[in-house]
Amino acid sequence: MVKTQGRRGEVASEILSDIPERFTIGMRLMALPREAEGCRRELEVEELWPHKGMLVLKFAGVDSISDAEVLVGSELQVPRSERSRLQTGWNYVSDLVGCMVLDRGKDIGRIEDVQFGAGEAPLLVVRDIKAQLLEVPFAEAYLDRVDLQQKQVHMTLPEGLLEVNAPLTAEEKREQTHEPRRKR
Repeated sequence: MVKTQGRRGEVASEILSDIPERFTIGMRLMALPREAEGCRRELEVEELWPHKGMLVLKFAGVDSISDAEVLVGSELQVPRSERSRLQTGWNYVSDLVGCMVLDRGKDIGRIEDVQFGAGEAPLLVVRDIKAQLLEVPFAEAYLDRVDLQQKQVHMTLPEGLLEVNAPLTAEEKREQTHEPRRKR
């Protein structure tokens, strides 16, 4: 949730769903606070309306600006019981976390997170076998198939894409720390 909106406890939320019309009055959502030590909180949608590219939500029992401020920064999650049925070929982002990414059948690593906003396609945050984090675009052009039963995402990535995310070699680090020589 991005910010408070109004005086009666409303919050403006960025919606990352491709099906924004799925949100309805009476729907139950989970709010996960930004802080790791925070507890999930179940909320019931009392009212909702679109506003400036966001969805304004009024939750039952959240009746003031100070009540709403506690929710700002939280991630809204749809419980499995409230999920809409998806068309064939579509997946919930939460189902991708924990899956192995394979490039042309070769194990790249396990998905730890999915990030939005860096471009048209979400980024899969993948921990490789060397425990390094890689960012892999979850773009349709690279996607072969998703097998949720086997917890695998099969892709055909462009040559060099994984190297873009690779940590610097010892030589590259040395080059970055030395000033270029000046010509006399």
